[in-house]
Amino acid sequence: MDMQLKGKCALVTGSSRGLGYATALALAKEGCKVAVNSRDDARASAAAANIAWETGMQVLGLAGDLTDPDVPGQIVGEAASLLGGLDILITNAGGPPSGAFESFDEAAWQKAIDLSFMCHVRLIKAALPHLRQSEAASVLTITSYSVKQPIPNLVLSNSIRLATVGLTKSLALELGREGIRFNSILPAWTETERVTELMSFRAEQNGTTVEAEIARQSGDSPLGRMGTPAEFANAAVFLVSPVASYITGVMLPVDGGMYKGTL
Repeated sequence: MDMQLKGKCALVTGSSRGLGYATALALAKEGCKVAVNSRDDARASAAAANIAWETGMQVLGLAGDLTDPDVPGQIVGEAASLLGGLDILITNAGGPPSGAFESFDEAAWQKAIDLSFMCHVRLIKAALPHLRQSEAASVLTITSYSVKQPIPNLVLSNSIRLATVGLTKSLALELGREGIRFNSILPAWTETERVTELMSFRAEQNGTTVEAEIARQSGDSPLGRMGTPAEFANAAVFLVSPVASYITGVMLPVDGGMYKGTL
């Protein structure tokens, strides 16, 4: 299927590795001009170079820490200027640390809010003037299936990502008449560096190995395994593409059936 993405301009944040990288790569393969982002300049540049080499597309590497209130606007402005506009915004950032409720002080909560909520707010706000000039404007927030089914020892993520889902749905209703679509993907356990870090925390707590914890978590899926970044990226590319032009306000679990609810 032609996703009708050739020549479109996309910014994917938190995209030097994991889900963000896989999504940026998939967009470039579909003919998008893409800006990738990482806190580290070397990682951003390396990710951009790798995707450009593999796809032959224009790919920018933009460094900046999304928890800094000034950075989201700077990154959006630079991406739109260098790419020649902005049709697609995918807001992604690393998750907060693991731990029980009483292990976090107020500073940790505030840092998690900046990382897992306010960066989405700031990126979207900065992008709206550019998206309003697009005929195929789409925003995708990346959250977690924990907004439907809380994950043990992830109280920060379980709590704060719900705000991003509320934001996404609200903006879908508020800005739909302007032709801007807003959706969210709720990934479950996927084979990324972030998940390896979380499994390492579990292994330390339980006195097991990372491999044992991955096998145990995989058992929660009817498919008996974790997902791959490429499987996530396939869903993301579809949702932001013009092919999905009548889909907005959707919170899509990409979780291999790990969420056990019906709604």
